[in-house]
Amino acid sequence: MNLFFKALNDATRREILGHLKKKDLSAGEIADKFHMAKPSISHHLDILRRANLVASEKKGQFIYYSLNETVFDEIISWFLKLKERKK
Repeated sequence: MNLFFKALNDATRREILGHLKKKDLSAGEIADKFHMAKPSISHHLDILRRANLVASEKKGQFIYYSLNETVFDEIISWFLKLKERKK
């Protein structure tokens, strides 16, 4: 869970997740949406992948990224349990 919150702590990574919410994208397509070096985008994608927020799949010479909604479901469930009051 620490990696989850670390990943979400950065505006660029949150923006990447917003793009992936719309559709799966290659690393190059993601990089084209930002004004920064491709190695910087790769670093952000690596952090998102280690936090299990995105999944990656190699197709030919390209790597495609997709949003891993399962992790979000788990976090939401954790928050709801935390919010439950003891009876």
